[in-house]
Amino acid sequence: MLEDWLAPKAAALEARGLTRRLRARGADDDLIDLAGNDYLGLARDTRVVTTAADAVRTWGTGATASRLVTGTTTLHEELESALAAYVGQESALAFSSGYLANLGVVTALGGPGTLLVSDEHIHASLVDACRLSRSRVEIVPHNDLEAVEKVLAERNEPHAVVMTESVFSVLSDEAPLTELAAIAAARGAVLMVDEAHGLGVTGAGRGSVHAAGLEGLDHVVVTMTLSKSLASQGGVVLGPRVLREHLINRSRPFIYDTGLNPAACAAALAALGVLEAEPDRPAAVHAAAARLAAACDVPPSSGAVVSVPMPGPQQAVEAAEVCRRNGVLVGSFRPPSVPDGVSRLRLTAHAGLSSDDLDRACAVIVDAIGQVP
Repeated sequence: MLEDWLAPKAAALEARGLTRRLRARGADDDLIDLAGNDYLGLARDTRVVTTAADAVRTWGTGATASRLVTGTTTLHEELESALAAYVGQESALAFSSGYLANLGVVTALGGPGTLLVSDEHIHASLVDACRLSRSRVEIVPHNDLEAVEKVLAERNEPHAVVMTESVFSVLSDEAPLTELAAIAAARGAVLMVDEAHGLGVTGAGRGSVHAAGLEGLDHVVVTMTLSKSLASQGGVVLGPRVLREHLINRSRPFIYDTGLNPAACAAALAALGVLEAEPDRPAAVHAAAARLAAACDVPPSSGAVVSVPMPGPQQAVEAAEVCRRNGVLVGSFRPPSVPDGVSRLRLTAHAGLSSDDLDRACAVIVDAIGQVP
């Protein structure tokens, strides 16, 4: 039954060059990594690894239950307090993934009586959150302030949430956060900013919300992931304390999910400590991204991601495979992952890349692009 049902769907994807396949990597693969999201180069840092291993020995391998049962440890609370203090927010609440953090806050704030205003380039987790929210959703053109203002002005709902990313995950351009926050405040709306690609990279590491001076405002909500700059796993929602209490009582992805494992909490805490002690790491990310962008003749990035347009999905996959065969791992983004439908090579800059690594990577990528018709 499933063969008859699913085989035609698989064939249709294959014909369009959109099939996705898993490729397992080894622990000692000798590749220059420009595909992973370990922006600060901390996933193998001995300080982070040792702290995570110590947490396993102390707490065991899992949180054992939901956060409201036995799944909250002192490590969870220490992480939440430290991260909130670092980015200038009143409180934080950790979820077991960044995806669930976005899902949890949007669905907890949404429902009848709440309008969700969504930038057309927001992450898939926020798209899914909108679908599950039971709210009316208005999708506005990318970074279009006039469209946001108009939708908010014409709404009938008493509440509204404007959703954006600080640095967008595909194009790596920035949202106009100062203007969006002002519009939201004037129209009695909440601004929700996903800082997945801002934490550890923008604002000297503290993110774009902090850089814009919007931290601690009672109408600004921030979400972050622990799986990129903080080299761990999990997600966090930050904002006023009243929001944290609301999520504890109303957010289904928080209430009904097993808590983030203690080792992930410990690793993120250790990575945050390294970031605070070595504040030059974000600048190294930007320097590496600038070199990659210049080599590929694309505009400079606002974050760690360098996006290189390709003629189509097949060409993106072929160029990425040429890079891999020559020792450089890059990402290939194809529909529906790209909001504008343009397939791309996605290069992620890391603070730990050496000058020789960057020289080699740039040469390989440029050659691979040239080989693709």
